[in-house]
Amino acid sequence: MVTSARAVKIVMIEDDEGHARLIEKNIRRAGVTNDIVAFVNGTEALSFLLGSDGTGSEHIGQTILVLLDLNLPDMTGMDILARMRGSAHLNATMVIILTTTDDPREVHRCYDLGANVYIPKPMQYERFVNAIQQLGLFLSVMAVPEAR
Repeated sequence: MVTSARAVKIVMIEDDEGHARLIEKNIRRAGVTNDIVAFVNGTEALSFLLGSDGTGSEHIGQTILVLLDLNLPDMTGMDILARMRGSAHLNATMVIILTTTDDPREVHRCYDLGANVYIPKPMQYERFVNAIQQLGLFLSVMAVPEAR
């Protein structure tokens, strides 16, 4: 179960409703009860993450985990990841990429941009649950960077 001194807000950016339901179901089956804020496109997700002033300062003091699909209708997940890493307030936010491609070049590029974990879809349930459980263990014993 994901627990820490601060509640971790999970932001899921996934345009496929079926995938979104499956991801949330697997998160809940892994024992994670944190709030999930879901977005179906990058524009709305970036608006939430970067806030009204475009800096992400609205999230100062919050711990956020982003579950990010790369193939969105209005932009790529890599665009979102790059914008987050360019924000002084969100550059240390944990990001798990959940996408349909396992092209090694794309995987490498995501890690170069600062992704923490890359999981191709369709997900192997055990691998996904293991990543979420490991993340929960990590969050329970480590000081996860909050937005600053």
